[in-house]
Amino acid sequence: MENKTLGITTFAILIEGIITYINQFFVQESFCWQMIFSLILGITVAVAYKLDLPAYLNLKSEIPYIGCVLTGVLLSRGANYIFDVLGKLSLS
Repeated sequence: MENKTLGITTFAILIEGIITYINQFFVQESFCWQMIFSLILGITVAVAYKLDLPAYLNLKSEIPYIGCVLTGVLLSRGANYIFDVLGKLSLS
């Protein structure tokens, strides 16, 4: 049960990050080069090193590399974002 809760929380965080990027790039039409570079770098690092957070939580996908891409989105949000998330998760 705990693993599923962590998985759901992780996906909620990932979806929030994706929505933030979509809002920034397509709704506000503000193409901040730092955000684009961060997103590309995060995904590249996650794919290159096979960092797959959903697989680590035993959540397997039939789509190759989707876990790495989602992990890259999370990485692209930065250390402060991940630190805040871990802080919230540890309070539960």
